[in-house]
Amino acid sequence: MATAEMIQDAMELLRADLVNANNESQFSRVAAMGGEQGGENGQDGPFQYDRLEYDSPEELMRHLYYTCMLSNASDPVPGSEASKAYCPRRFDGWSCWEPAPAGTVAENFCPKFILGFDPRRLAYRTCNEDGSWFMHPQSGREWSNYTNCIDTEDMQLRRLVNDIYIGGYTVSFLTLIISLCIFHSFRTLKCTRIRIHINLFTSLALSCLFWIVWYKFVVEDPDVLKANSGWCVGLHILLHYLMLVNYLWMFCEGLHLHLVLVIVFIKDIVAMRWFFTIGWLLPVLLVSLYALVRNTQPLDTDHCWMDESHAMWLLTVPVCFSLIASLVFLVNVVRVLLTKLNSTSPNPAPLGLRKATRATLILIPLFGLQHILLPFRPDKGCQLERYYQIGAALLISLQGLCVSCLFCFANHDVIFAVQCYLSRFFPDIITHPFLESNGGQPATQSRDVVV
Repeated sequence: MATAEMIQDAMELLRADLVNANNESQFSRVAAMGGEQGGENGQDGPFQYDRLEYDSPEELMRHLYYTCMLSNASDPVPGSEASKAYCPRRFDGWSCWEPAPAGTVAENFCPKFILGFDPRRLAYRTCNEDGSWFMHPQSGREWSNYTNCIDTEDMQLRRLVNDIYIGGYTVSFLTLIISLCIFHSFRTLKCTRIRIHINLFTSLALSCLFWIVWYKFVVEDPDVLKANSGWCVGLHILLHYLMLVNYLWMFCEGLHLHLVLVIVFIKDIVAMRWFFTIGWLLPVLLVSLYALVRNTQPLDTDHCWMDESHAMWLLTVPVCFSLIASLVFLVNVVRVLLTKLNSTSPNPAPLGLRKATRATLILIPLFGLQHILLPFRPDKGCQLERYYQIGAALLISLQGLCVSCLFCFANHDVIFAVQCYLSRFFPDIITHPFLESNGGQPATQSRDVVV
């Protein structure tokens, strides 16, 4: 019991010393900024520990304490002069400090399990002339200097990535809102394909809005993470619900196009009922199960649930299923497209290749297939990781902008409807589509998206 109290006291001592050294806000901010997209780094507060090896940060500290204090406990005091004073071995809560001669400065590599620390840098501890460790004047306790450990480059990168997420989500949100206004403004855009677009765009817009709130008011505020209040936990659950909604509506986009190309005839009312159930109601069940399972794990309910959790597989499994299914839909769409072109075109090879390439490039963001690349993350600390994080932030946050441009602003039906509307007010500038030589017929079939 005494040993456990010593470990806890050592941890509290170091935290208090960091406060007195006016560095706690820097450490807290670095820790808070580590939770990008649900905290995949798996930190617990400022700690990064292997949850498969240690059940809690305290378990890790206990292991380090015993390794430091019990191993080599019987070793004699180093040095050739037995009468010379030495500072005793100490475990300060993060690092083990070996006995040091009086009047020297001991060095230790920075702990690698602290988020925001560079383990290649050195921490310092001063051994006084009388053989006692330096006491901080404000706390009155032994103090280890970890101020040099902060990886400023990593902290700047995390801030840059957070800013990219906020900026990208803001741009996506605005373009999605404009797209939804356009879809709701014209009667000619009332078809099953556009209705599916509306639901997908709505889910993406809501997701962008609440991710902005998450990054501005949770990730960038360590006090909110420490308080772990109900509203930020609810925001975490809402974000993961919207994440599932996004993926499942992208699955519905692929399923609808697949059904139109393969089955050809399908009742729109029946299809929309199934799509609505899959897109909006099924995620409620999955996220509720995730929240219930995670809430039973005490270690997974801190810091606004930002830390990695074993319960996440309840969400990753349906996401992976939707991505695999969407990939199958894309392959089948391209196959059907090439089959039809080979039977109707006098010069099928070049035309088919162009059509297939165009269909693939257009449908990848609609089906969310670019997210398949995200799990292939470079090793932590390598140069490529910096570019990976920036690229992933752009890829994720700007998806709303991409689908808005491809499936609203460049949509044949939308262009036709807008051109008809503007031709009423500016007849001398914009010609009505029906008066154009090509007939100006809109693309009313779902398959026209890719053809």
